[in-house]
Amino acid sequence: MSIAERNALRLCVGLAAIVPVAGGLSGVVLGLAGGSAWSADHYRYLSGLLLAIGLGFWSTLPDIERQASRFRLLTAGVAIGGLCRLIGVALGDPLTPAVVAALAMELGVTPLLCFWQGRISVAK
Repeated sequence: MSIAERNALRLCVGLAAIVPVAGGLSGVVLGLAGGSAWSADHYRYLSGLLLAIGLGFWSTLPDIERQASRFRLLTAGVAIGGLCRLIGVALGDPLTPAVVAALAMELGVTPLLCFWQGRISVAK
């Protein structure tokens, strides 16, 4: 593993994790417009989980080559969420541009970053 490759992975993961951190913070602060009290509460809770996922990925950055277990666990959570989102689309949820972007991150970008991290961790 070269230092340049390690730093490139750290940069890509750091940038990609901005998505769940920003989305999670936004959901916690802004909440859900309309809906029941329970829906609003649940929305904030799920937004907090999204925030935690992003922070979890950021926590791997200092020694990313030694964080395979954490990285894989976080990726599994993201991918399972993406598969559930995809099931929703198959069941009739609208396939909006935002949903397509989320699916790309959850089922494409995050697993690819995980494979990259795994390659680097094996090569340490």
